[in-house]
Amino acid sequence: MKIILFGATGDVGGAALQAAISRGHHVTAVARKPEALGAVGPNVTLLALDLLDQPQAASEAARGHDLVISALRPPAGREADLVPLTRNALTAARLAGIPALVTGGAATLKLADGSGHTVLNAPGFLPDSVRPIAEACAAQDALLDAETEAQWTCLRPPAILSEGPQTGSYRFGTDTLVTDAEGNSKISFADFGTALLELAEAPRGSHRKLTVAWGAPAPALAVG
Repeated sequence: MKIILFGATGDVGGAALQAAISRGHHVTAVARKPEALGAVGPNVTLLALDLLDQPQAASEAARGHDLVISALRPPAGREADLVPLTRNALTAARLAGIPALVTGGAATLKLADGSGHTVLNAPGFLPDSVRPIAEACAAQDALLDAETEAQWTCLRPPAILSEGPQTGSYRFGTDTLVTDAEGNSKISFADFGTALLELAEAPRGSHRKLTVAWGAPAPALAVG
């Protein structure tokens, strides 16, 4: 498979890149400064491109690929850029006639306690420091809901996404935080990247939002 990966130098993008390499895919790794990736191997092409300022170049670059992966996260203070960045990635996929796999945020996922509260609106759940990116992720969700022309799937992280081991033991869900036996909702970047590539190789429907977290695999989720 030929994948164009936007946001290749970020934590999620880097994990997705490593997962794609390990599975033998050919990747065009796109970032403003892709040289930060260092030596990447023969199946990876580095492309310096600012998706926010060069949407036409991004659309041209996507042609000839089989899939767009958007693993974009703007820096602190520029959280509002997430929506136009995602829009440009979706446009690139649509014009290239290929699907897009978008990394989202946990903001609109429901808590697993049955309260009906979401990560974003649950009282006292989110620290103030992460509220700006959570609100940007909610706006990204709204953008996806309104996008009917591009073929997209969105994978959202659990409550905690951080450094950690690659275990291969995770579970997909839909609109509610996935938790393990102890009630924790978390996953490592490495396993999140692996889950992204699992969806890339075996899509589970289009115009669907999924989530994933550590936990014993459940029976196959009917999301196609």
